[in-house]
Amino acid sequence: MKNRISRLVKNESGATAIEYGMIAGLISVVIITILVTIGQDLGTAFQSISDGLKEIPGTE
Repeated sequence: MKNRISRLVKNESGATAIEYGMIAGLISVVIITILVTIGQDLGTAFQSISDGLKEIPGTE
């Protein structure tokens, strides 16, 4: 019985899984933040292009 408790205390497989989950979550947050920022920049760029094309006569 003492041996089982000792092995249970030394078992770190659950902690490792939690750490991997936390790393995956952090990476996901970083990727989402980058994509949102890039998406907003692209939206601004396309809007600028669209506004520039509207100023050319005959392209309405």
